[in-house]
Amino acid sequence: QAQLVESGGGSVQAGGSLRLSCATSGYTYCMGWFRQAPGKGREGVASIDSSGRTTYADSVKGRFTISKNNAVNILYLQMNSLKPEDTGMYYCAAETRGWVQCSPKNFGYNAWGQGTQVTVSS
Repeated sequence: QAQLVESGGGSVQAGGSLRLSCATSGYTYCMGWFRQAPGKGREGVASIDSSGRTTYADSVKGRFTISKNNAVNILYLQMNSLKPEDTGMYYCAAETRGWVQCSPKNFGYNAWGQGTQVTVSS
C-alpha cells in the first residue's frame, strides 16, 4: 500500500494561489485530491490516472490543476483564484489495486494521506 504525505497547505487571501504536493511510493493507477470543509462531508476535487488523464469537480474547473511528476512520484494540485469556499482539509489519495474508476466522484481509493489545511480568507 502506498504511503502518502501531503504538504503545501497554508493561509491565503481570496484570489491568491497555493500549490499542494503529495509524495508517494510505488505504482498508482490513479491519484486524486479530496477536501473536507468544517461541518461538511468529503468532496472530490480532481483526479489523474496513470495515462495523465485528468478530471475535475465543476467547482474547481479552470482554477485548479492536478499534475504528477512520475520521475519523483509526487502529485501536485495548483490552486489559483482561491475562494473562501475552498477552505478545508485537503487529502491526497491513491489507488494501487486498479479496482476503482479514476474519478474525484469515487472515494474507494485504498491509500489516503493525513491531510493538509488550506484556509482562504475574504
